[in-house]
Amino acid sequence: MKNVSSTELRKKRFHNVLKNNPLFACLPEEALNEMEHIIVQMPFSRNQIILTEQDTPHYMYIIFSGEVKVVHISEEGDEHILAIHKAGDYFGEMALLDGKTEPATVIAMADETWIGFIAKADFEHYILNNQKMLKEIVKLLCLRLREAWTKLTVIRFGTAEDKVRAVLTLMSTQSGIQDQRGAIIPMRLTHSDIADYALVSRETVSRIMSKLKKSEKIEVLDNKYILLKNSFFNTSSFLTS
Repeated sequence: MKNVSSTELRKKRFHNVLKNNPLFACLPEEALNEMEHIIVQMPFSRNQIILTEQDTPHYMYIIFSGEVKVVHISEEGDEHILAIHKAGDYFGEMALLDGKTEPATVIAMADETWIGFIAKADFEHYILNNQKMLKEIVKLLCLRLREAWTKLTVIRFGTAEDKVRAVLTLMSTQSGIQDQRGAIIPMRLTHSDIADYALVSRETVSRIMSKLKKSEKIEVLDNKYILLKNSFFNTSSFLTS
C-alpha cells in the first residue's frame, strides 16, 4: 500500500476545503492552484492563541482542520465565547475591511488545528477585486450579524435552559449534519465551552444537558458529538417562539 506523505495530505485537504468554501468555490482550478502559493498554513495546539483582541489586522484566516473559539476575555481573565468556527470557516475579514484592531481573541480548540493565513495585500488584490468573492463576504457578515442578534436576545431575556438550547441550536444551524434522527453537531463541545458561550455556570449546563438526555431530546455519540434529536426542535423554546 502506498504511503501518503503529510505534505500530500495537507495539499489534498487544502483543495477540498477551498472547493467546498463558498468564498473560494467560484474560482477556476488555475486560481485555486495559485492560492496554494499565497495561503501559508500553520499548526496550532489545543488552547493555543491564534490572534489576540486588539491585534493590528494583517491577515484573514482559514481553518483547514480542527475548531477554534472566538472569545472576549474579561479583566478578571474569564472567557466569554462569542462564536465557534470549524474546518472550512474563515475569520479576520472584518478587521481587514474596516482597518480597526481585531475585535476578539481566537483560540484553537483541538490539537492539530491547521490555520491558513492570507496576507492583507493578497486579501485586497484577490478577494476585494473579485465581485463574486466580495458578495460572499457580505453574505457571511449578514449571517454573523443575525446570529449575534439571536444570541444577544436569548442571553438578555431567556432562562438558563433557553440559553443552552440556543447555543446548541446555533451550533446545529452553523455546522450541523442532518440525518433522519435530527442534527449532529460535528465538533467536540465540553460543558465548559457551552457554559462560556451561554454565560451560565458549567454546573448549570451539566444539569440541563442531563435533563435533555433523560427526556431523549439529545444524545452524545461516541462520547464526542452531540445529536439534537427531532424532538429537541419540536419542543417550543424561547429561541423558536
